[in-house]
Amino acid sequence: MRGLLVAFEGVDGCGKSTQARRVALARGAHFTFEPGDSPLGAELRRWLLDASTPMSPVTEALLMLADRSHHVRSVVEPALARGANVVTDRFAPSSLAYQGYGRGVDLEDLRAATDLAIGTCVADLTILLDLAPEVANARRAPDARDRFESADAGFFDRVRQGYLEMAAADPAHWCVVDGAREIDDVSAAIDARLDQLTWA
Repeated sequence: MRGLLVAFEGVDGCGKSTQARRVALARGAHFTFEPGDSPLGAELRRWLLDASTPMSPVTEALLMLADRSHHVRSVVEPALARGANVVTDRFAPSSLAYQGYGRGVDLEDLRAATDLAIGTCVADLTILLDLAPEVANARRAPDARDRFESADAGFFDRVRQGYLEMAAADPAHWCVVDGAREIDDVSAAIDARLDQLTWA
């Protein structure tokens, strides 16, 4: 039986990484993340996050997609094929939200490139932890050396809006959870939706 793929998305600081790790541990799933969960991915992540390296939005998008293509074929697909469930901290919607809505890369071009990168590997469910960027920023100490964390408030507003638009367009495969709620309430809302899936 092929495993399930569940993706967690949201702006930096929304709590998705904590929840993704919690869910993977609780359900015996393989935890992974993007970008960087492979030797090649780690090198790509280093370039992607380094704010001191000038990079156009298209270059940024293509490097993200190179990581995702390698991630799918070397980590995600092999796990799913052997029957393991996979929980990933970020997946395909991240590129559309960050490089498309956030940076302004053409969305249709980005969707086509994303399809090429992931092939038939799509998430069975994407959980979006929705949180206002100003609240997310207050939860963490932004790092000026990080290409994404150092972005302005308008960028994260666009990213959040992009996520919400994608979720609204496909409610059967997205679950939006209010990330501003108490952590136990967030966990309960996520678990209630996950219980509706048939786990391998």
